[in-house]
Amino acid sequence: MEALEREEVEEFRPIGTAAFTTTRAAGDFRLPADMAAPPSDAESGCAARWVALHETVARAAPGLVSAVQVHGTEFAEHATPWTGIRRLAGFDAQIVRTAGAAAITVADCVPVFIAHPCGTVAVVHAGWRGIASGILPAILARLSSIGLAPGDLRIHLGPAICGRCYEVGPDVFRQLTGWDTVRHRNIDLRALLAEQARDAGVTRISASPSCTRCDHDRFFFAPRGRRGASGCRDRWCRSRARAALTGGRRPPSFGCSARSGESFDVGEGSPHFFVLVRSGETA
Repeated sequence: MEALEREEVEEFRPIGTAAFTTTRAAGDFRLPADMAAPPSDAESGCAARWVALHETVARAAPGLVSAVQVHGTEFAEHATPWTGIRRLAGFDAQIVRTAGAAAITVADCVPVFIAHPCGTVAVVHAGWRGIASGILPAILARLSSIGLAPGDLRIHLGPAICGRCYEVGPDVFRQLTGWDTVRHRNIDLRALLAEQARDAGVTRISASPSCTRCDHDRFFFAPRGRRGASGCRDRWCRSRARAALTGGRRPPSFGCSARSGESFDVGEGSPHFFVLVRSGETA
């Protein structure tokens, strides 16, 4: 893992959580939707990168879990240790309450990292469908139900397409905002998620300054009409129990310099990007 080119989440360091997003230089981690898990003897390509990644993760977490996602609100929760690589189907978020690693895949959707100082962590795949359906509030409500108050949580919104680059039609805009419009409009998914988190009581929210379209020389992105051509990146998050969170800051402006060109969206056929989470102690 030390050799992976990445964007790190500095805001998680005070609670012992190491989180990052890999860049194009780290290679493609995309797996076929019907692949239960990478073969243990893989020697080349994406499967080999998964195997090598798991071998590195196994030093701290014996088990790694990911899922085929459906742009819904279902989540998997892991409270019992496991070993090896496990791949599920039908989940767009993972909660890890024991030593283990979990992964989500995203294209221009937003990877949401959630950490608590007790060691419990969660990661959420949030595209416009999941945001409109309330996947983040659902995860925060579940964490609250097991005694993890929103005020004690820390949230980071990873690299994703920015508000100046992301344009949606009237129906999607209405689902996301409740407002009617007669034309296409730009919308900022990370700003919407930050608002949902604040409404739930989370005060420690940070965000990556990177846009997957504006910074396409460093990150993969999903251009309309060329889905699946941009590769895959890996996001890793490792958590250990540390002292209580202190301080906190509001998320930065998520805008960036938009470039002229084609429109982008977040369909099921988009390229996948990979996220890992490591939890050190059981909540």
